[in-house]
Amino acid sequence: MYLPPEWPPEVRPPSVPDWETSAVAWLLDAVPPDYRAYEVLRRHPIALARMAVRHVDAAVEAARAGYRNAAVELKGHLPPHAVEAVLDVYRAEGPRLVRLSRSIAVVEQALRGDLFTATMRNLR
Repeated sequence: MYLPPEWPPEVRPPSVPDWETSAVAWLLDAVPPDYRAYEVLRRHPIALARMAVRHVDAAVEAARAGYRNAAVELKGHLPPHAVEAVLDVYRAEGPRLVRLSRSIAVVEQALRGDLFTATMRNLR
């Protein structure tokens, strides 16, 4: 079975029985810990995946806004090297969050029953 490159290694392939259990565990790690209190999200992994998409996409937007504004907001409150270090954090976190968002999206696709196929573009 083909898995897209965005597929998270922590989630078993959809071809494996009970793979959804690993998907739920991984998705719960991607959202705030309070989400674990809602049994409906464990019973309905598609709902959990949808909430995870929204949560992580909001975090991506927050990181972008934070990066754009950090130098102005922190100037005078932190030394210049600390402001640059904060910007480095945003430079690392932004791409990580985008990758996480893409991984959540492919897991959600699989939870919805979509199959993945390799294309010439995937094989390059």
